[in-house]
Amino acid sequence: MPETELDDSLRHAAPPARIALCGLGLHTYWPQFPGLRERLCGYVSQTAEWIELEGVHVTHLGMVDSHQSACAAASLCRREEVDALFLHVTTYALSSTVLTLVRRAAVPVVVLNLQPDDAIDCNAINAMNDRAAMTAEWLAWCSACPMPEIANLFARVGWPFRQTNGTLRDPASRAEVAQWACAVRVQASLAQSRVGLMGHIYSGMLDIATDITRLAAAFGLHAEMLEVDELSGLAAEVSPAEIERRACEMADHFAIDSDCDEAEIRLAARTSVALDRFVAAHRLDALAYYAKGSGNPANETTLRSIIPGASLLTAQHIPAAGEYEVKNAVAMKILDLLHAGGSFSEYYAMDLSDDVVLMGHDGPGHTAIAEGKPRLRPLGVYHGKVGRGLSVEMSVRNGPVTLLSIAEDSAHGFKLVVAEGASVPGPILEIGNTNSRYRFPLPARQFIQRWNAEAPAHHCAIGIGHLADTLEKLASLARLGYSRIC
Repeated sequence: MPETELDDSLRHAAPPARIALCGLGLHTYWPQFPGLRERLCGYVSQTAEWIELEGVHVTHLGMVDSHQSACAAASLCRREEVDALFLHVTTYALSSTVLTLVRRAAVPVVVLNLQPDDAIDCNAINAMNDRAAMTAEWLAWCSACPMPEIANLFARVGWPFRQTNGTLRDPASRAEVAQWACAVRVQASLAQSRVGLMGHIYSGMLDIATDITRLAAAFGLHAEMLEVDELSGLAAEVSPAEIERRACEMADHFAIDSDCDEAEIRLAARTSVALDRFVAAHRLDALAYYAKGSGNPANETTLRSIIPGASLLTAQHIPAAGEYEVKNAVAMKILDLLHAGGSFSEYYAMDLSDDVVLMGHDGPGHTAIAEGKPRLRPLGVYHGKVGRGLSVEMSVRNGPVTLLSIAEDSAHGFKLVVAEGASVPGPILEIGNTNSRYRFPLPARQFIQRWNAEAPAHHCAIGIGHLADTLEKLASLARLGYSRIC
């Protein structure tokens, strides 16, 4: 996703995710077959390069091939506070070695079965006429051999068995390892995230009501309870010069409709500057907000002018979700961490003639993934909630997209509901909303039916690109439920 032209300094730096990587082997082989251990360690180094390309720090554990080396590797995992452990199975290895390492490391585990290439050259090996050399070559290829034994171990002790099976030369295998690394990075980032909750849910929206304790336990995030009064107080301190600078920045970022009131533009600029200070003061990584502001003119003014600033924040990787939709703020954050954007949306109608689903929402959009320049438009009404202010109108960039909803789940607490489709051109309602047309592999009617059957909240996040495989891996690492609609 191209970076927005806006300043990126609001994000506070978090340490990179850490993945511990080891090779699995058997120590009794090395004296018998000189050079085999070094060859297998080279395979592990290749995997490390793939992981590091995803912006993840690799803690190298070396070759774990005995009880003693497993104990030492587990100690290093704990000292380095790694977020996950990748076991690269290079040849036959004992399940007891795996048990020692995994139990003591106590982090999520991914098992990699990556043989050197597509097929063993049996004729070449048979032509060696040297039993030791032939056996060594065979051992360098038999990474699949201990996989059932390791899977059996994980099942018997009640651990999730996550695996990748492929080759060191296969782009699909490399892509799958990268997806696991991305999922670890996202999970680690969420565990360090601070999500601001300002205001309250819109009265009657029971699907939005969320148990914050369970949400924090599931994702590791911290929820910071905030007051609209503080934001209004910060807005009152913004200087005229700061308002003017932000209004100029907004004019660069948005196509501003000619009928936008100049006073409303400056109110939005003032609130935008205040939002930046609010986010910085609380070191927020995401924000969910809604309040009526009734009976307090300052708060009412702040809330009616919040959408442009919230959209700018979202484009700067601090997703802001309206209607106090904290689950969707987290979903937007996940997609943003995957460099896919993550825009606030909901579906509202089907176009059965064109077999597409119409989706949009008033309020903040992820303007960095807009198709063309987003517009700033005046509001007479939107959803009947507020009758004044400015809103952002945009469509999500045409091309592949992923929908993500975080839904309540009785078995896991929460689940990821995911669908892949495409944002397609066509007529949309020009009413000041984020609004797009989406086509899915399923017919529109069937898509709606299957999505509803998962009982999500009525909002979802939309990101560019197809990300279902990575999101499935994230759900596995976080031990969340996962439902893929298409």
